[in-house]
Amino acid sequence: MSEQSKTYNFMGFRKLATWFSAILLIISIGSMAVQGIKLGLDFTGGSLVEVGYEQDADLGKIRTQLQAAGFNDAVVQTFGAPTDILIRLGADHDPQLGDKVLAALQVDEAQSIELRRNEFVGAQVGEELREQGGLGLLLALFMIMVYVAFRFQFKFSVGAVAALAHDVIIVVGFFSLFQIEFDLTVLAAVLAVIGYSLNDTIVVADRIRENFRKMRKGSAIEIMDTSLSQTLSRTLMTSFTTLLVLAALALFGGEMIHGFAIALLVGVTIGTYSSIYVSANALIMMGICKEDLIPPPKEDEEGVDELP
Repeated sequence: MSEQSKTYNFMGFRKLATWFSAILLIISIGSMAVQGIKLGLDFTGGSLVEVGYEQDADLGKIRTQLQAAGFNDAVVQTFGAPTDILIRLGADHDPQLGDKVLAALQVDEAQSIELRRNEFVGAQVGEELREQGGLGLLLALFMIMVYVAFRFQFKFSVGAVAALAHDVIIVVGFFSLFQIEFDLTVLAAVLAVIGYSLNDTIVVADRIRENFRKMRKGSAIEIMDTSLSQTLSRTLMTSFTTLLVLAALALFGGEMIHGFAIALLVGVTIGTYSSIYVSANALIMMGICKEDLIPPPKEDEEGVDELP
C-alpha cells in the first residue's frame, strides 16, 4: 500500500506562491525601511524598575499613573505573578528613578508598594547585543547552508537558506509593520523559527532526494508533487500541534513572553508554507534533475588487470 494515495498539485501554484512571497517580502522590507523596528530596552538602553504589590495590580491604572507623572514611554508588564510589575523606561540613568516611579504609583493607592529593583542598561550594551544578535543570525544561516550542501546537494542548500531568510524577514517585518517591541526574547524566537523551519525543510528535502533516485519516470515537478504530498500529513500535524501550544502561550503566558509567542506563531505559520513552496520552488528554478542526485559510481579499491 502506498504511503500517500493521493498526489496534490503543489507545483501548479508555484507562480502564485512566488508572487505571494514577493508581496510579503516587499511589505516587510518596506516597513523596516520606512518605520524601522521598535527595539526594546535590551537593544536601545534604558532603565528597568521592578515593584511588588500586595494584591493583583491593575496594569491600566499603573500606565495612567506613570503618564500623569511624565513617564510617557513606560512599558508596563507583569513579571511572573500578577503582583510583580516590571516597568521599562527609556530614561537616562538616574539612581533616584526607582523612588520617583514608586512615588508616582503610590498616588491614590491604598495598598503598599515595594521597590525591588532599579537597573540601567547602557546604550553601549544595547548596541553590542544588537550586533552580536545579528552576527549570530548570519552565522546560523551560513552554517545551515554548509550542512545542507554537505548532507544533500548545493542546490538544496540554496533552497533551504532562501526559505529560512524568507521566514526571518517576514517575522521581523511583521514586528516592524505592527510596531511590536523587538527585544532579546523575540530574537530568541527568530532563532527558534530558523530551527523549526530547517527541520521541516530537511524532512521534505530528504523525501525529494529519495524519490528522485527511486522514481524512474516523471518530471521534476511531478516528483516534487509526490514528495510534498507524502510529507504533507506530517508537516500539517507537527505545525498544528505546535501552533496550539504557541496560541496558549500568547493568550495566557503573560506579557513577558507575549512577543516570544507571537514571533513563533508567525514564524511557524510562514515556515510551514516556505518548506512546501519556497525551498521546493527554488529547486525547480535552479533546474534540479536526477543527475544532480544520483550518487557517483564507486571505484574499485584496487584495479584488476585483464587476463591475457
